[in-house]
Amino acid sequence: MLELNEIADLDGYVGKSLGFSEWMVIDQAMIDAFAALTGDTQWMHIDPARAAREMPGGRTIAHGALTLSLLARLSFSIYRLGDRKRGVNYGYDKVRFLAPVPAGSRIRLEQSLLAYQHIANGARLTLNSTVHIEGGGKPALVAEAILLAFTA
Repeated sequence: MLELNEIADLDGYVGKSLGFSEWMVIDQAMIDAFAALTGDTQWMHIDPARAAREMPGGRTIAHGALTLSLLARLSFSIYRLGDRKRGVNYGYDKVRFLAPVPAGSRIRLEQSLLAYQHIANGARLTLNSTVHIEGGGKPALVAEAILLAFTA
């Protein structure tokens, strides 16, 4: 866990890795809950019996949007900014889903700081975010996450 006293300390990390998150299991219950919430009930996500017969690897896969939605949660175990009062997800650029995340897989997030821009009462951060699958070759996802971090 990278712990910084001030948001401004991140300026020195541009072009550098901030580290890796903890591992997280993506289980079928999580996938089913996401499907119910979003209405995306394609069989490849929610039908383990059919997936066993028809999917490469024989397992259901997580929704790409589920994996993307976990970036915030996973990032909390990578770095902490001591003077941050609040943070806002400003958006994502260049989101790519490179490999499926099979049910039961463990994933973790790796982030590096691409850009730091001072704004009133804080900073705009652009983070290269890569979600790795334990034992997998390709990352599940790569995206540029844009965050606003405020001190007041």
